[in-house]
Amino acid sequence: MSILDSIKTTVLVPVHREGYPFIGIAAVGTLILIWLGAWLAWPMLALTVWVVFFFRDPVRVTPVREGLVIAPADGRVSLVSLAVPPLELGLGEAPVPRVSIFMSVFDCHVNRAPISGKITAMAYRPGKFLNADLDKASEDNERNELAIESAYGKFGVVQIAGLVARRIVWWVDTGHQIGVGERFGMIRFGSRVDVYFPEGAKPLVAVGQKSVAGETVLADMTSREESRLVRVG
Repeated sequence: MSILDSIKTTVLVPVHREGYPFIGIAAVGTLILIWLGAWLAWPMLALTVWVVFFFRDPVRVTPVREGLVIAPADGRVSLVSLAVPPLELGLGEAPVPRVSIFMSVFDCHVNRAPISGKITAMAYRPGKFLNADLDKASEDNERNELAIESAYGKFGVVQIAGLVARRIVWWVDTGHQIGVGERFGMIRFGSRVDVYFPEGAKPLVAVGQKSVAGETVLADMTSREESRLVRVG
């Protein structure tokens, strides 16, 4: 990779339109403080740069082989467990495999579909703003839920607001045919995304692993491989 290509992929990253109002407010505030000669102009400039960074929307290269389930969010895998999916999604009342990805305020917050299929249900639930890293955040926090009917069964995807996040946005609706890796929404300023798998699925990621939205493979629904063993350290 040339230096120019490296700059394009690491520095000149597109910014999502959801960030335009926030960037504009921060930039105007910075200009006013500079005009006033206030020392706060420097912290405000740093904040403006961070807001631009937060709303970045990089291009991702998504594996499209049949059966692959792809990470919907950048961040750290915080939970790999069995859990009962939200009842509103019609995925049943039995515990199923779940992978949770925690996004810090430094991660890209554009969320992508983990698998291709039809969105059969959506539900928005207002709630608290607990630390999204906690297990009970999946029940108590503000969240948006959707079910995707795929060739390998129904999947649930839940956007969960966190301590700092106060707004979940989405760009799809019930009946939408979504492709794996397609952008479907984002959570502003720190949050979590849960993926609920059909019964019997075996996640191929472990707690503590970093994930990249639209690229990291969470599971292979066509494989007979057991859940992956890991070594830490």
